[in-house]
Amino acid sequence: MFLTISTTGTPERPATDLGYLLHKHPDKAQAFSTSYGRAHVLYPEASVQRCTAALLLEVDTVALVRRGKGKGRGGAPDAALAQYVNDRPYAASSLLAVALSTVFSSAMKGQCNARPDLPERPLPLRIEVPALPARGGADLVRQLFEPLGWTVTVDAVPLDTEFPEWGDSRYVRLVLESEEGPTLAEALRHLYVLLPVLDDAKHYWVAPDEVDKLLRAGDGWLPDHPEQHLITSRYLSRRWSLTREARERLELVRLAEADDSAVEEIDNAVEDQGDPETGEPGTDGGTAAAEAVTGDAGEAVTSAGDEAVTPAGDEAVPLAVRRRDAILAALRDSGAGRVLDLGCGQGQLVQALLKDPRYTEIVGVDVSMRALTVAARRLKLDRLGERQAARVKLVQGSLAYTDKRLKGYDAAVLSEVIEHLDLPRLPALEYAVFGSARPRTVLVTTPNVEYNVRWETLPAGHSRHGDHRFEWTREEFRAWARAVAERHAYEVEFAPVGPDDPEVGPPTQMAVFTLSGTPHDKAAKTPVPKEEKAA
Repeated sequence: MFLTISTTGTPERPATDLGYLLHKHPDKAQAFSTSYGRAHVLYPEASVQRCTAALLLEVDTVALVRRGKGKGRGGAPDAALAQYVNDRPYAASSLLAVALSTVFSSAMKGQCNARPDLPERPLPLRIEVPALPARGGADLVRQLFEPLGWTVTVDAVPLDTEFPEWGDSRYVRLVLESEEGPTLAEALRHLYVLLPVLDDAKHYWVAPDEVDKLLRAGDGWLPDHPEQHLITSRYLSRRWSLTREARERLELVRLAEADDSAVEEIDNAVEDQGDPETGEPGTDGGTAAAEAVTGDAGEAVTSAGDEAVTPAGDEAVPLAVRRRDAILAALRDSGAGRVLDLGCGQGQLVQALLKDPRYTEIVGVDVSMRALTVAARRLKLDRLGERQAARVKLVQGSLAYTDKRLKGYDAAVLSEVIEHLDLPRLPALEYAVFGSARPRTVLVTTPNVEYNVRWETLPAGHSRHGDHRFEWTREEFRAWARAVAERHAYEVEFAPVGPDDPEVGPPTQMAVFTLSGTPHDKAAKTPVPKEEKAA
């Protein structure tokens, strides 16, 4: 199999700079051993005006059959006689993709120690692949390459030129051209991923580390590619678990880029501690905000107050449990059947909702893939019966953006979420929940900073959790909630959660928003006492 990479140049920028980028001297023909044959790199032409590098891969068909344990074309449908007669020595496939990554590894990474300025410089590129299997035809080839900035020429290869009535084969001749589009490193990464995608087969077993390879090669272009789902599915040989993992990680990358944040900042859920399946009370979590921090001794400790019991004289009930009970009571009072847990964290609230048959649909949403993984284990999603599994769903998403998946629900819960957002981003969350999703009822809980003086273990002036961007007084929270209600046609009531101290109020404050004009049972009251009501 064979491909060529060509570029043009000027006396100031000679085309032979291609040799520096590929780390292969234009005056030499070089050979490299690969797992399934031998790769040759040579330059059919190398001048100031034009330079072409060719990669020729000689496939050892015997090694391919032996190492593939007789599976021929990597499990492709036409594999019955593939170990005797096949296209692997001639058609571009995963064999060529692996050869590209082996022979041009530094070029693919954008490294050039001799000329550090070259890798980021746009070059006029022309890449030709004479024989490319294209399961999906010429249209799919264009759909994959054109969004990446390539001008694509695809010519179908006839089955037999002597018998044109037999029609075209599934092979095409591909030419990619770009004046100032992808860099050479990007071009090589495009080919590394998309050649096996178009062939829809791999010559080796697809292991879990293929997800990492895909994400490395897809960095900068795959998260926003319109055919991302097809690419991930085919590249990972339609292995469902790997495909799901890849899509979740790509979505996290996309959200981080849109938020101008590092992936680690977005996916900063609490580390997996203990057995998530026990259902023991923990922090309610939030979008990138399960409430745990690391103490000075390096031991995991909960945020101030969440695992603390109520003051002397009250029941020894953790605040996290009281908060969850208050939310469940308010949801029962609202008559909701379909509930969103926005910023579901490790899934404690989702687990509690799933135990109550009145809730017919429960959706947990979090931006953190790690938190969703812990939640899935806690809920034992893989072991739920069909009816129970149909009631619950975990989805990855950011509350800073509108999401059509969140529309049409009876109630939404934001439990200990808003304080983990920077104040300038609160309007985005407000519109996404109250302006776009518009559930009939919205419950919002957040710490009451006035109560912090009652926590003996919390140093003065410190927040309850290191990730809290702010903590509001009762008046600050009520002012924000009233303004939100007024802007989006909701009514709002306030309730304390935990012991209501006569001087500093409760440890947690809750706002219950109800869409104006929504019928509800006025006689039913939330068990926790109301503080006030504002339209």
